[in-house]
Amino acid sequence: MSKHPIFAMAFAKVYPMYVQKVERKNQSKNDVDRIICWLTGYDQAGLEAQIEKQVDFATFFGEAPSMHPNCHLIKGVVCGVRVEEVEDPLMQKIRWLDKLIDELAKGKKMEKILRE
Repeated sequence: MSKHPIFAMAFAKVYPMYVQKVERKNQSKNDVDRIICWLTGYDQAGLEAQIEKQVDFATFFGEAPSMHPNCHLIKGVVCGVRVEEVEDPLMQKIRWLDKLIDELAKGKKMEKILRE
């Protein structure tokens, strides 16, 4: 089974697209960073270091300090796929992040996005 091309894509290439998506909806880059740090366990310096190093998605999630214990509560559809049914663990993490960014762009309250 071949690996999906996004696994080798630089996280730093997609990150600005996440920011642009939410800024178009009057949300902030700080909120994007907060979501990413919540999900992955990176602190702000760690997130910025990964972006600076131009790591791919596989490395970004592979080096993540710890996925949030409530990430299993992320449910819904992204690109026509239910995130809770994604079988590949790396693809599921990417879809979780996509889902959280979508929720932010749609104006969902941060407490609900972070499953608090």
